[in-house]
Amino acid sequence: MEDKAQIQEAIKVQGEVVRKLKSEKASKEQIDEEVAKLLELKARLGGGDDGKHQFVLKTPKGTRDYNPKQMAIRERVFNTITRCFKRHGAETIDTPVFELKETLTGKYGEDSKLIYDLKDQGGELLSLRYDLTVPFARYLAMNKITNIKRYHIAKVYRRDNPAMTRGRYREFYQCDFDIAGQYDAMIPDAECLKIVHEILSELELGDFRIKVNDRRILDGMFAVCGVPDDKFRTICSTVDKLDKLPWQEVRKEMVDEKGLSEEAADQIGEYVSLHGGMDLAERLLQDPRMSQSKQACAGLSDIKLLFSYLQLFQVTDKVVFDLSLARGLDYYTGVIYEAVLTQAGVAPVALASNDAQNGSEESVSVGSVAGGGRYDGLVGMFDPKNRKVPCVGVSIGIERIFSIMEQRAEAAAEKVRTTEVQVLVASAQKNLLEERLRLVTELWNAGIKAEVMYKKNPKLLSQLQLCEEMGIPLVAILGEQELKDGVVKLRVVVSREEVDVPRSDLITEIKRRTSDV
Repeated sequence: MEDKAQIQEAIKVQGEVVRKLKSEKASKEQIDEEVAKLLELKARLGGGDDGKHQFVLKTPKGTRDYNPKQMAIRERVFNTITRCFKRHGAETIDTPVFELKETLTGKYGEDSKLIYDLKDQGGELLSLRYDLTVPFARYLAMNKITNIKRYHIAKVYRRDNPAMTRGRYREFYQCDFDIAGQYDAMIPDAECLKIVHEILSELELGDFRIKVNDRRILDGMFAVCGVPDDKFRTICSTVDKLDKLPWQEVRKEMVDEKGLSEEAADQIGEYVSLHGGMDLAERLLQDPRMSQSKQACAGLSDIKLLFSYLQLFQVTDKVVFDLSLARGLDYYTGVIYEAVLTQAGVAPVALASNDAQNGSEESVSVGSVAGGGRYDGLVGMFDPKNRKVPCVGVSIGIERIFSIMEQRAEAAAEKVRTTEVQVLVASAQKNLLEERLRLVTELWNAGIKAEVMYKKNPKLLSQLQLCEEMGIPLVAILGEQELKDGVVKLRVVVSREEVDVPRSDLITEIKRRTSDV
């Protein structure tokens, strides 16, 4: 049994920590974390007195609940994304939320440490899925599928340090679109970028850029800059941090922690500051160093081809060829891309510019909201005969998008409807509950979204106020006179206009008036 005095002292100390953080106006996450510790201490103290366990009422770190208003916004975003995926001919699949641990091991580079391992269950070592791409590759290999265009929207898990105000969680949704199969170069890749462009434009999140690079260009660049073969992946993971850290800190990590020579790091620095379009790919094909690498030249030729298709898809205004883009996941083999939002009111960086320093450019970036690339070798890693299925895909970062839309709705004091009810069946007098229930049943049977108040004799004013609060557009009012005349009084909530509608025409009239709601 813990000493009560010790716990009380710990509560006092923890209380001071919380007060200090509040006075310093620390982040909400930091305060919540310390408050949770305080509540746990108090629960331990309370539990000793009456033998009852005191629950700490909080969600686990890096997770959250969603209220009806938040879910309404979230559903709107999901619907937009799903419509786009379907418009491009995708079918959907689902896979288990956990996989065999060996399925996920060795696929994510340095990020493998973020995989959630589960306790041994019935002789199987399992892990929660880290993304939807590796399970998809396992699914293709297991079912011997060589050709599919699919989307998958589901939760994934990462044992990360959450930054929830920036949409970074331990449990979150991914919205993936992938094309698997042997096709002519860059056509599926260009369609994936077109999809990102469509979704971000339709959600009206503000200005955005889609950065594009190729793993073959990166590997070729590392080779000609003097990076040893065995350091390619680890140096790639460091370059991937350029969206969060200035070049000097990235260079320091390469040299001091990864053991790269200063000369090689400086040569890499020259290349990763370059941004442009098809013109930059053409210039790099003539570059004395890069032209020595067959791998880099193959990647650069494909980037040129990609941009020619992107012009036909009318999306080149938002796409930039950016040599600093690395994406640290081990399974990428070709084109890689990432979409970033730029802050409202900040002019986008000129896409043809190749002299902007990465650090200064990142000052206008507010985070990645989509990413993906080509992973031609991943399915083969699961196939017993190493049969490869070329794949390219994109993942939409729904949580970050949702955070932005939620903040925007709050700032604009936007009234968000949390139900889709089209009509409330109301009564103007007492003792009409049975008539209300008969009418609401008729409406439900006709596929109309309808409600009644759960009171025998509600006041008409209360029923009308409910409509105002819930954003219900119509009220079907029953009274003794209406019942005698065989009509229903239909009231438009916003304009307060009222019209008598024959009972036989009511369903048609409601559908007509709510067809655009």
